[in-house]
Amino acid sequence: MATTAKKAAQRQGFKTGEHIVYPAHGVGQITAIEEQNVAGFSLELLVISFEQDKMTLRVPVAKIPSVGMRKLSDAATVKKALETVRGRPRVKRTMWSRRAQEYEAKINSGDLISIAEVVRDLYRSDSQPEQSYSERQLYEAALDRMSREIAAVNKTSETEAVRQIEQNLAKSESRKAAAAAAAAETDGEDDEDAQEEAA
Repeated sequence: MATTAKKAAQRQGFKTGEHIVYPAHGVGQITAIEEQNVAGFSLELLVISFEQDKMTLRVPVAKIPSVGMRKLSDAATVKKALETVRGRPRVKRTMWSRRAQEYEAKINSGDLISIAEVVRDLYRSDSQPEQSYSERQLYEAALDRMSREIAAVNKTSETEAVRQIEQNLAKSESRKAAAAAAAAETDGEDDEDAQEEAA
């Protein structure tokens, strides 16, 4: 299987050196455009590096639309995502397993606003009850995806992006009311329901 690096700089609006969002993995950078011969067919591939995960993906140019790969969000979308985390947490009264699936689907959608909703809904301040292990994992996955994209858009460090998100989370007034209601609730199972009632 012969592979040749192409000098071509752009395919379907994506160019070498640019950061993109790949829904299943988050923010990556296009490092090259290659041509491979597979079973007599010539296939053009975008080589995408996910530095933090130490991973490289080769995506056929023809598959770009179907995998949902997109350019980084614009500044207006980042602003809207930060406004979203300041909003009131929306916790459904369904079984955790179903909610966890919904949160996971939102994280893997690659949509910055959907990811911001997960961050908002799963955030716990110091005054609130502890999260379960699975809640914490989903929260951290969403926070990681969101901060990576904001850092890439704003050309800042991820640490700075996380700080920016956490500052916005802390600004939410309704969180304080939700925290007070949750603290007053004695049964740990009902904490999320209490947040919903307080909201």
